[in-house]
Amino acid sequence: MNSNPGHFFLISNEQDFNQSALAAFRHQATNCEIYQQYISHLGIDPLEISHYTQIPFLPISFFKSRRVTSSSKPAEITFSSSGTTGQMTSKHFVQDVSIYENSYNKAFELFYGSPNEYCILALLPSYLERDGSSLIYMVDDLLKQSTHLLSGYFLHNHQQLFETLQTLKATKQKTLLIGVTYALLDFTEQYQIEFPELIVMETGGMKGKRKEMVRAELHHLLSAAFGVEHIHSEYGMTELLSQAYSKGSGIFECPPWMKILLRDTSDPLSLLSAANTTGGVNVIDLANINSCSFIATQDLGKIHGENRFEIMGRFDDADIRGCNLLVQ
Repeated sequence: MNSNPGHFFLISNEQDFNQSALAAFRHQATNCEIYQQYISHLGIDPLEISHYTQIPFLPISFFKSRRVTSSSKPAEITFSSSGTTGQMTSKHFVQDVSIYENSYNKAFELFYGSPNEYCILALLPSYLERDGSSLIYMVDDLLKQSTHLLSGYFLHNHQQLFETLQTLKATKQKTLLIGVTYALLDFTEQYQIEFPELIVMETGGMKGKRKEMVRAELHHLLSAAFGVEHIHSEYGMTELLSQAYSKGSGIFECPPWMKILLRDTSDPLSLLSAANTTGGVNVIDLANINSCSFIATQDLGKIHGENRFEIMGRFDDADIRGCNLLVQ
């Protein structure tokens, strides 16, 4: 392992990524008990792995039933997923929260610039009403960095949010509105505004509040209600410490230390290489150095060139939860 815990943030090319991914794999294959058992069960010799495309991906469901860690240090913070009553939730035991902070700060700056340039408004009621949300941890920090007097959370106070948006539009303030999908739709049923400079970022997830919608229809409704050309999106989840962002059309882009690969839906150990093919989404998140960086999610997706991808939906038997899971 590289002695610098954040060396993967310096990745600048494919060779760098491969070396960092192999280093993470060797560390986790030795130190993450559940991952080690999984690799052994598959009959894979870690010493024979020479490229990140050969690395096995741990099914994301293990975060619900096992402690997925590759460090002996106690967790500084534990993130947990949302879930309905009686449903098992995922837990991510984070030994070094500064890695998460570096990850979301560097990614935000890469795609959007410095948070202090924005007034940031957060419409995230379902996340605020529970503990352990990694999204709220990130938004809390971004709000502090914003420093704008009108930055803050809006729980169900839509009238106040509307008035705030009107004020920001009048002053031509650079503004980001980040919201869970159903809450943004609730807002647009009462209020509309023509604010073309506004960045509207939906985090996905109806949380059982509404029927899932086709992404194009959802984005059309939101675009019309806010008077913007494109709807932005964030792709993240409890089990990851990195996010991908979309600036429109549902096409996400990863930061350099994160990569999406697709697996065959009928053979989960085989990767797909053909263009325009839908497959199961495998995520390499090198910020997950103290848990597992190689995760087989329950999302379906397509690859659109280097580090760009689209989410097409979820496997039929997958639990509904709050990452960006729009039906196509």
